[in-house]
Amino acid sequence: MTGPVRPDEAAATYGVAEGLVYDVDLAPSHAEIALLQQWHNLHSGVKRLNSNLLGDVQAENDLAPSSFQALMFLITAPGQAAPMNQLAQALDFSTAGTTKVVDRLADAGLVERRPSGSDRRVTYTALTTAGAERVLAASRTLARVLRTRVVEPLGEELFGTVADAVTSVDPAPGPC
Repeated sequence: MTGPVRPDEAAATYGVAEGLVYDVDLAPSHAEIALLQQWHNLHSGVKRLNSNLLGDVQAENDLAPSSFQALMFLITAPGQAAPMNQLAQALDFSTAGTTKVVDRLADAGLVERRPSGSDRRVTYTALTTAGAERVLAASRTLARVLRTRVVEPLGEELFGTVADAVTSVDPAPGPC
């Protein structure tokens, strides 16, 4: 028998988890469950922490997380400009989603659109002086809250070790 069964059908080959009887041959082992729980804790914890850190950046610098991430990408890009498709890829957004972010940033005077000199189909998003100043202030906020909420509680050595360990298994490591 496979999958969940009624308790009265249980035999020695079945296990019980939270009141559900299951076929132990089809269920993860205790070690696998522990590993998956550790992964879930790591993934969801980092996700919540990142959301909170970016929330502080937004509160102090009036920059939505997606806007901050776009500006951070542009500040590190050659010439502080990038084609829209590269920006979309860096943000992991659709073309339409990236366009909305860039529209908001352009309306605020933080970026400007520039045509490509070599391909009329390509539009670059370029950081303005105001955008560079805003992302510098926001990155300083992020560095401060990162130190306060993560580095200080963990200690610099452990933080560095964790960061290095995660980077070592990152399939596509890169700059900010």
